[in-house]
Amino acid sequence: MSKRILLIEDEERIRAVVQACLEDLGKWHVILAASGDDGLKLADQHFLDAILLDISMPDLDGFEICDRLKANPATQSIPIVLLTAKTLPSDRARFAKMEIAGIISKPFNPLSLCQLLSDILGWEL
Repeated sequence: MSKRILLIEDEERIRAVVQACLEDLGKWHVILAASGDDGLKLADQHFLDAILLDISMPDLDGFEICDRLKANPATQSIPIVLLTAKTLPSDRARFAKMEIAGIISKPFNPLSLCQLLSDILGWEL
């Protein structure tokens, strides 16, 4: 059965690239959310194997979304992988305190995205 991944990302072009990579190369099913609110609703409505989460978004940032996902019994066990351009030491210190599976830095190589995600989550490609 194909893995189901929720991508919460406000930038349309990044959503399109990530979706194409994960579906075409990984053969996984990607559910798209353009905002934090949409992502929280979709996470509640679907069985998910993982969530790819952007940190910098206009409505709710990824830190708040992660906190809400971890506080919800229905979503707290879903592994979260951050997809972020934030690389300052203060950001990294904050990431270290979060209950996340890993981090993929932007910009990323689209051709290696599936392998990066598989390595973080312990999935076979």
